[in-house]
Amino acid sequence: MSVAETSPGFLDTSVGKKVVMAVTGIVLFGFVTVHMLGNLQAYMGREALNHYAEFLHTMVHGGGIWVFRGVMLAAVVLHGWAALSLTLANRAARPVGYRAQQYRAATFSSRTMRWTGVFLAFFVLYHLMHLTVGTCHPSFDRADPYHNFVTGFQQPLAAAIYVVAQVCLGIHMWHGVWSMTQTLGWSHPRYDTCRKRFAYVMAILVAGVNISFPVAVLAGVIHL
Repeated sequence: MSVAETSPGFLDTSVGKKVVMAVTGIVLFGFVTVHMLGNLQAYMGREALNHYAEFLHTMVHGGGIWVFRGVMLAAVVLHGWAALSLTLANRAARPVGYRAQQYRAATFSSRTMRWTGVFLAFFVLYHLMHLTVGTCHPSFDRADPYHNFVTGFQQPLAAAIYVVAQVCLGIHMWHGVWSMTQTLGWSHPRYDTCRKRFAYVMAILVAGVNISFPVAVLAGVIHL
């Protein structure tokens, strides 16, 4: 049997899986950032948010939204696959006594990555059923996204779910951005402080702005 036949493929290695996580992480990071910026138009009123939603559904003659959804679905699936594969491989390779040592050295964000990731996966499904297809919405109106936005967040339980999800997103993003830049070879003592600050700022910014939406609705700042 040749070496080529016995050697693992790139995606079978831990490095390959980390690269997949980093690349898909960039895609997901870009999505949540742009999504957050787009939703800021809720503060501008019904017309602005509905116009933004219409643009998303009509770009490239209506085909753009499906291409975008396909890319996002692939990124989520590959990101989850890489994370699960690395977790299982680490558990299989971890010697006795190593767990306690790693726990002391790791940050809270890194220790909770798998749990925040699982919660966010379930949240994405809830979010789609809540504000995209409306099956979990009290009064969904496909023709009026602003109405769905406001009435959806007027439900305290729904608002609480979104707030908790955004806290998890911030925690996940902090370690994710840090790890992503390291995997892509951007780790250097000269730049580590900037990397850390960038991860902190983006995690707090995205999570903070997203949390402001349900809070603003409940406070009456955003209203029908």
